[in-house]
Amino acid sequence: MALTRIGPKHQITIPKEVFERLQLQVRDYLEAEVEGRKIVLTPKQLAEKAPALKLSLREQRLLAGAQAKIERIQKNLMQAKGLTLAEARVAARVGLIDPEQLYWWTEEWQKVEREAEAEIRAGGAKSFERIEDLLRDLRS
Repeated sequence: MALTRIGPKHQITIPKEVFERLQLQVRDYLEAEVEGRKIVLTPKQLAEKAPALKLSLREQRLLAGAQAKIERIQKNLMQAKGLTLAEARVAARVGLIDPEQLYWWTEEWQKVEREAEAEIRAGGAKSFERIEDLLRDLRS
């Protein structure tokens, strides 16, 4: 493992072997993220080298619809409609939504989310300090 230290202007020097192994160039950009107690630097050029997905005209239309619906859901859940399954699949394919959360964005799921939100707003939701209180309420 190569060591480096932080300079007076928060700058670091990337060790030569790391610089060469990643084929970095002077003036390249690095994306900096914190993961736990680590700083993770990712060369921006590597992310840009990922091949672009080829979408059919139908998929492009589905994606445009999905983007609009996602924005509406994020702005106002109560007045937004969810995605069709086809829209959700193409949105997941291009990385717009997490494939493991695909179901959450569908209209079927969003309908239940709207119902739950309406019930909460109407005062129909309860909160509990302790699990025992919740269990007692469920039994009654």
